[in-house]
Amino acid sequence: MNNRTKLAKRYMYRLISFILILAFVILQGCISNHAFVPAANYYYHNPNKDITTIGKVAVVELNNDSGYPQMSSEITEALFQALQKQQVFSLAIIRQHNSSWRSLQLETDSTYNLNQMQSIRETLKCNGVLIGTITEFRPYPHMVIGLRLKLLDLRDGSLLWALEQIWDIDDKKTEYRINNYYQSQKRMDSVSLMDHLVSVSPLEFIKFVCYEAAKTL
Repeated sequence: MNNRTKLAKRYMYRLISFILILAFVILQGCISNHAFVPAANYYYHNPNKDITTIGKVAVVELNNDSGYPQMSSEITEALFQALQKQQVFSLAIIRQHNSSWRSLQLETDSTYNLNQMQSIRETLKCNGVLIGTITEFRPYPHMVIGLRLKLLDLRDGSLLWALEQIWDIDDKKTEYRINNYYQSQKRMDSVSLMDHLVSVSPLEFIKFVCYEAAKTL
């Protein structure tokens, strides 16, 4: 093999290596900037309903099955704010101690008949009600949040949307989505993902979870 052939092969190898590295960098950039696409296996959309026609929705403070009662208020507030950003319908937040809600004498996360739904609609002056439960909350050894939510159309009693999911910050897929979330919010600079995860507060994780939940609407 002469020198010219050797040089040509060496050049070809370098060119192929450069192309592969360039393709990898471009692919990583595309992945990092890709908008969040929720997995369809943990939420439901009524295919026969246009959710944007509901008008006004009352978000009732969530029930809480965790050992942290203060999370009801914090997660409900974060969910309310995340839903507002989606601008799908107008919203009102209803606390458990709200006199109007208490007058209905209803359990938050239960099945309502049409008469009860009509009473909710008239009392809260809304066409939809979002109810649910915090099924799990653990701040350590790693943060975990579980939510079960459903949106009811008070006009006819139909289920418009529902979600049931557990977010575990120790899960690699969740780590990846948190990375994308903070990049989309322009809140990550040169800090590595793992360094950032160590410093993530429960409040920040709650915002991330509610962001993802709201994105499924």
